[in-house]
Formats: sequence, structure tokens, C-alpha cells
Amino acid sequence: MTLPISIIIPTFNEEKYLPKLLKSIENQTQLPAEVIVADAFSLDRTRQIARNWGCKIVNGGIPPKARNNGAVIASQSLLLFLDADVVLPRRFLEDTFAEMTQRKLDIASCYVKPISSLKIDAILHNMVNYYFKITHKFMPHVPGFCIFARKSIHQKIKGFDENLVLAEDHDYVQRAKKVGKFAYLNSYKIPVSVRRLNHDGRLNIALKYIAVELHLIFIGKVRKDIFNYKLGDHTHV
Repeated sequence: MTLPISIIIPTFNEEKYLPKLLKSIENQTQLPAEVIVADAFSLDRTRQIARNWGCKIVNGGIPPKARNNGAVIASQSLLLFLDADVVLPRRFLEDTFAEMTQRKLDIASCYVKPISSLKIDAILHNMVNYYFKITHKFMPHVPGFCIFARKSIHQKIKGFDENLVLAEDHDYVQRAKKVGKFAYLNSYKIPVSVRRLNHDGRLNIALKYIAVELHLIFIGKVRKDIFNYKLGDHTHV
């Protein structure tokens, strides 16, 4: 059975990680109808890899722009935004789609777990999960590397805000929640790479995320690059 899902993956120089994700998609017990790679003009073999795996390719850019560009050409009723450094468990699509259908959800995400054996990484990700859990009713957050959204909802809220530098994923779900039903899925935690933690340092990343959250609470949306975020800055890790 093919699921009515369009997977959308923003990329920039992802030749190291993209094959692992695409292989995990290929190995799913139920396949998505299509995979779209929104590429920000990679300098490596990213586009060639995407073509070899039969993906649709569209020009990308910063993550919100890439996701929006992918959604424009998506043919299916359910969108799944993933980052190139996640790896899906074998029954991920089958079970999450069934749960979304059973719970009649319009927007959803998964709690996260690190692809790492380090205890500190498990602790940090569990702290993130707990924060997401206690804030999801009044100030929902989602990790941008795993967002399910009905295409009708995406279109109704006019997609991701391309003027935001950071936390566009949180802004997206907060707007989407006003017009659709949102929840975290119980089926799976999404496995994600810790490459950014390795590259930038765990303390630096933790402090940066706390600073971003305080900015969102007390000042508002992040429209200027005051936190020095660089797309693909960690791709060589």
C-alpha cells in the first residue's frame, strides 16, 4: 500500500546523510507516494543522489523557503517535512499515518531521540521532550526535522514564514494549531543526528536554544540573524 504522503526534505550539501534517510524511506513497510528534495544549490552530490533515488527536485534555500517550495509541487494530501539527517524506523510511516488517521489529527510531530550512545545526549533530548510536552497546549513547539501537516492546513496558513531566521517551525505549528487539530504522536520518537551538537558544542547549542526561547517569549519572533545561524554550517561533521 502506498500512503498519501509527500515527504519534503530541505538540503544543502547533504551527500553524507541523505542516502541514509532515503534508504530508511525505501525500507518502510508502507511507502510514501513521493519524496521531494528542496535543495539550496548544493556544491556536492546531493542533487545527483536525490535523482538516483527517484526523488522530485525543486530549488530550495533557507529551511522555510525550501519547505514551502516543496509543498507547492506536493501532490498528496499529507505533507511530512523531514531533515536530511534523520533515519526512519522501519514501520515509522505506517504507524504514524495510522495514528494520525485514528486520532483525526491535522498537524503532528514526534518527540525526539538522539542517534548517539552518549548519556548527555539522551539527557538533553529528554529535557527537550519534556519542555515540548508541558508547553504543547498553550505554546506548542515542533522540531523542524519532523512535521506532519495536512496540505489544506499548510495552504490555509500560507506555509512557513520565510521572513523568520529561527524558530519558523514553532511559529508554523502555533499558527496551524489555530485552524486544525495538533498533537504529538505516541507511535515513535524520531531518531536524529547529533552532528550540530558535535560541531558547535553541547553547551553552546543549549545556551543558544534557551536564548532563542527567551526571545520568543519576551520579544517575539526572530527576524534578524542575531544568533549567527548558518544553513549547512555543520554538513562536514
